[in-house]
Amino acid sequence: MGGDEEILRKEIAEKASLVENEELYSLIETEAVENAIDDIQEGFMETATVEVSPQETNVPASASDPVEPQLSPLMKKIQRVTKPRAYPLFLAEVGALIAGDLAHDVQNFASSFGVEIGSSSSASSSKSSSSSSKSETKERVVVLGTGWGAAAFLKGIDTEKCDVTVISPRNFFLFTPMLAGASVGTVEFRSITEPIREINNKVDFLEATATEIDPNSSTVSCQSVVCAGSSCSIEEFSIEYDRLILTVGAQTNTFGIPGVRENCIFLKQVEDAVRIRTSIINSFERANLPRLTDEQREAILTFAVIGAGPTGVEFAAELRDFIEQDGPKYYPKLLKYVRIKLIEASSTILAPFDKSLQEAAMEQMKRKVAINDPEVANLFSEEFQLTELLLDSGVQEIRDDVISLNNGKEIPYGVAVWAAGNGPLPITLQLIESLGSKGGQADAQNMARGRIAIDPWLRVLGGDGKIIALGDCSCIVEGQLPATAQVAGQQGEFLARLMSKNYNLDSGMEEGIFLPPTRDESQKRTLAESISSFAIQSDEYAAPFQFLNLGILAYTGDGSALAQLQVTPSDGGRVKGKGKLGFGLWRSVYLSKQISPRNRLLVLFDWGKTKLFGRDITRL
Repeated sequence: MGGDEEILRKEIAEKASLVENEELYSLIETEAVENAIDDIQEGFMETATVEVSPQETNVPASASDPVEPQLSPLMKKIQRVTKPRAYPLFLAEVGALIAGDLAHDVQNFASSFGVEIGSSSSASSSKSSSSSSKSETKERVVVLGTGWGAAAFLKGIDTEKCDVTVISPRNFFLFTPMLAGASVGTVEFRSITEPIREINNKVDFLEATATEIDPNSSTVSCQSVVCAGSSCSIEEFSIEYDRLILTVGAQTNTFGIPGVRENCIFLKQVEDAVRIRTSIINSFERANLPRLTDEQREAILTFAVIGAGPTGVEFAAELRDFIEQDGPKYYPKLLKYVRIKLIEASSTILAPFDKSLQEAAMEQMKRKVAINDPEVANLFSEEFQLTELLLDSGVQEIRDDVISLNNGKEIPYGVAVWAAGNGPLPITLQLIESLGSKGGQADAQNMARGRIAIDPWLRVLGGDGKIIALGDCSCIVEGQLPATAQVAGQQGEFLARLMSKNYNLDSGMEEGIFLPPTRDESQKRTLAESISSFAIQSDEYAAPFQFLNLGILAYTGDGSALAQLQVTPSDGGRVKGKGKLGFGLWRSVYLSKQISPRNRLLVLFDWGKTKLFGRDITRL
């Protein structure tokens, strides 16, 4: 089948994102984060429980005379292991991990100059371990996806111990928190992306889309666009695995609302940001044409943002910055027609944040327009409001030029950006269906709602330890986590440590329980492992994944941001910042979290360039 490369890639992408009855998998962004954070805080206070049937304990069940089930020694041990580790011990464990990583980086840096740090016996042991692993057959590890979880895993995995192949339709990692800024030109797209081969040049990468997973044969079916000269075609192939790591993330959920997919732009990928950036400039150029009425210009320059979670609020803030800072230079006569409508079905914005920060964000969004050029500023009426918050306003339908709300109000618009929620990808639903009721996967869907149910060690229920899932496509059944980059990144690091230290992830069944991963006694125990073993009171099993909530950030425009840092798990352990202080924290964290020094330099350069010369409105 011959055809244009872009058309074929779009064909594969559409098939890989088409989900019927999306409303069945509704997961609102703000609700999901808020509920998950509550679960995390409760988890530190409560003991994790293990359900035991009367048959397993040999205790007769009686509705009239309930009997406390007697746990076997193994069950008691599992219960201790799965209990959240005490917060001081958990922080000590994290500190030991950071110190260990730092020491490793220093050692690698010194080795690049021919300087050996550490005892000769340690170096000899390391070399012996390396040569031993090379002589053995490496485990074939297939990673689906190139998001936060995959990038963290690839940075930490020991490729001397496994043969890693990454499969994804995109060959780069994307720093998604800055996608809103890229969509208006505050930063450039290439500044927030990093090639996967640059993250780890010892892994193999296949630019393809996974279409089906067969757990029985341990194979992944894929499609890729192959071009020879000017002719392109879709090529299908399959690849076998010993262990599969699913990090495909989630896609935007339209909740089955008519017209959303056809008329809105999402904000998940670089392609979405490119389309938004083009559409913004198109709207201004279109509104500048002659013979248009004021009402027509206002409709064309109305930018509707549906969803007032972090994504929607940050995009609205970045768009407002563009209008206030660059609009007077490029479109001074059109600015009085511009409107930003932030539409939210709930009664507030930024639900995961403290109420005081929510109120600060609303005040910042509703502030009067700030134009430095006095001639342009005089064109605005006294009652002019650039940003309007439409709360308690659910979307009923979106037509090509009008948004209908459930309260009967209709909003003419020029560009609509949908940032309202997450939903599963077809490959995720296909794997869930393939696993069926095995391992309790089907039963867990009442909670997971289209996400892959996993245990506390990220192993897929029913996958026999051969399939791992992390990030937005997964759901830990014993305590939900927020669908954030922070969670996915920590899960990727956790999995890389387990596999690099040769933990046995498929440790088998005993007493009807799929056992936790077991330690490789030949591996030297690190300080962090010693601390976690003490915390879970077990030297045999791996400590489960535990999320360290560092807090949340959100940009609110005009050099202002919100910062809610989590010092302790309780509500009282939050350190809050807003305004310029929050902005300083926001920029510092986003800059430090860039995946490479190259990205940090590029982002710094973009910020400086935007401050000096403004945003580029060139439409290519």
